[in-house]
Amino acid sequence: MQEITGEINSSYTPYGEFKNHIGEVVTVKGTIHNIRDMSDFAFIILRTARELIQCVYSPEFSDFRLSEDIVEQACAKVSAKVVQSQTRDGSERYELQIHNIELLSKPADIPPVVISKKQVVCDLNVLLDNRPVTLRNPKERAIFKIQEGIQRGFRDYLISKNFTEIHSPKINFAGAEGGTNVFKLDYFGKTVYLAQSPQLYKQALVPVYERVFEIAPVFRAEHHDTSRHLNEYISMDFEMGFIDGFEDIMNMETGALKYIMNLLKTEYAPEVELLKVDIPEITSIPTIKFKDAKALCVKKLKNITDMKDFEPEEEAFLGKWAKQQYNSDFLFVTHYLSKKRPFYTMDDPEDPEVTLSFDLLFRGIEITSGGQRIHDYNQQVEKMKKSGMNPEEFETYLMLHKYGAPPHGGLGLGLERLTMHLLGFKNVRYATMFPRDINRVTP
Repeated sequence: MQEITGEINSSYTPYGEFKNHIGEVVTVKGTIHNIRDMSDFAFIILRTARELIQCVYSPEFSDFRLSEDIVEQACAKVSAKVVQSQTRDGSERYELQIHNIELLSKPADIPPVVISKKQVVCDLNVLLDNRPVTLRNPKERAIFKIQEGIQRGFRDYLISKNFTEIHSPKINFAGAEGGTNVFKLDYFGKTVYLAQSPQLYKQALVPVYERVFEIAPVFRAEHHDTSRHLNEYISMDFEMGFIDGFEDIMNMETGALKYIMNLLKTEYAPEVELLKVDIPEITSIPTIKFKDAKALCVKKLKNITDMKDFEPEEEAFLGKWAKQQYNSDFLFVTHYLSKKRPFYTMDDPEDPEVTLSFDLLFRGIEITSGGQRIHDYNQQVEKMKKSGMNPEEFETYLMLHKYGAPPHGGLGLGLERLTMHLLGFKNVRYATMFPRDINRVTP
């Protein structure tokens, strides 16, 4: 009788450990990624969770013989002898001399897209239509290992700063940011909405934990079909209490980004090298007020019509300006107009027309919105009424203010946009595992 212990007896040997097994026979499980048959011998590339391992077949190595069942995309258990060799440049390498291949499964058909090359060559729609297959390509899957590293760095850094991780509901009684860009649902006869943001719940938990964060999907019913918009994306949010000003939030994000970039360079070096990622160096991040940034744009660009927000070309210009002036890939733009910020954003006491808020631009694209929140009950009710909202509909949210809340603030950081620009992609869908936009709900 088999005893279930909760431990897995793995026969997988990572490539980096082969140096400890030279001359030994090891067992590796994986998928046959590529077969290069040279008539009297063959190279069989085995794809494991994070690596491509070169195995060599020759009748000289054992009594095992290749058969027609050994095909690309078959899953197998390979027993092989570890042999040390050198590359052309003299660096150390290892290969496996195959002693036996045990097939674990065999594909029923040939993949619709070639994934055994260095990269998948097809247009974006074909890439996404065949996502369960195209993600198997090493470069494609490396994108989302990098994305894992970003989330991991965000989580690890905030936990080190005494943040508590939360999970807020995604079916809500109202939109967190107002407006019409919410998805309505029929919820047992009631109209509810998919979450635009965890904002209201983050704030509610500040008096509980003081510092909270969440990494989760959010939903925006925006009819945009652009290279930078999605209708479902992953938002990395945090909220922190007892702040002295919204600068505390910007400082926290700067620290998190430094930690994330360092983690990518150290723990995700194989993916960074494979994708040739340009990891930014962060010492500090420059800031500029919205009105001053807008003045720069008006001076340098033509046909600026929206004086209340930035157009994409303005963000791109500001990204270049920050690089030239401060050698920074990042730029904080602060003090956005009150009319363009959500109802919970605190107005600047010195100038009520603007808010104690900010966006973070990364290489010319906005990846973060944040700021200080209103914590006074009367002040929040007044701003709601001024925005045309009915405070009675937000009774549970206003419990935060009614029963005492510390000065607090936070931000939301778009994971896919950060990944997109970090990897130099022109479309956010390349940085989204299974995109959801106005045209796509599959696969």
